[in-house]
Amino acid sequence: MNAQNNRPQTSRTPRIALVGDRSPHVKSHIRIPMLLDALAERDGLVLDAYWIQSRNAEEPGAVKGFDAVWLLPGSPYESEAGAIAAIRTAREDGIPFLGTCAGFQHALLEFARNVCGLERAAHAENDPAADEADLLLAPLACSLVGHEGPVRVTPGSLAESVIGAELTTERYHCNYGPDSRHLDTLTAHGLALTGHDDDGQVRIAELPGHPFFLATLFQPELAGDGTRPHPVVRAWARAAAEHAAATGAVSVPTA
Repeated sequence: MNAQNNRPQTSRTPRIALVGDRSPHVKSHIRIPMLLDALAERDGLVLDAYWIQSRNAEEPGAVKGFDAVWLLPGSPYESEAGAIAAIRTAREDGIPFLGTCAGFQHALLEFARNVCGLERAAHAENDPAADEADLLLAPLACSLVGHEGPVRVTPGSLAESVIGAELTTERYHCNYGPDSRHLDTLTAHGLALTGHDDDGQVRIAELPGHPFFLATLFQPELAGDGTRPHPVVRAWARAAAEHAAATGAVSVPTA
């Protein structure tokens, strides 16, 4: 037997940053501990979770060194700047990123400002006085609070490989979505819009070439009763384990 194989290996638990203003009134936040337990018990994906308030995420390097970042629902955030900073670090440093609901909205906002050069891009919830031409995220024609609906996923996309189907039914709890006038600019700079509802409205975005960068307007953390993590959540957790494995000896359970 090769002597190298006899060397003891050190392992570490993947560290994940849960960015958002934790509240007992946000159902997604209540679900997180249950999902972490289910990931450990069902999938062997044990994660060391740290909650980071949006205002604390403004600090330089707030999410550096983590193996994954999840920007959670619960907007308006105390700090838009903190949410944007966390996304930018994950995007630029190749840290697996998941954004759901408001996390999806702010992922588009970060990309528009820092990649596309749309420095005035605004979110109507955060900046209701913004010029209409600058609104990247605008009020939805029909609220999606408590809504459930179909999402058509682009074949060959990360989203399709994760979800395992080209059609899925998902749950929402939001009032804002992307304004269509800016979408061509986002895609021209490399963002892929890979999920749409029956009316063609964008529901999933991802970043090709990134280890794992996925954002959904729907909330996969609310799927079922929380005992069986949604495929999107499982894939993000696995990406966290793979990131940890690449930066320190840690085993990644097989699917």
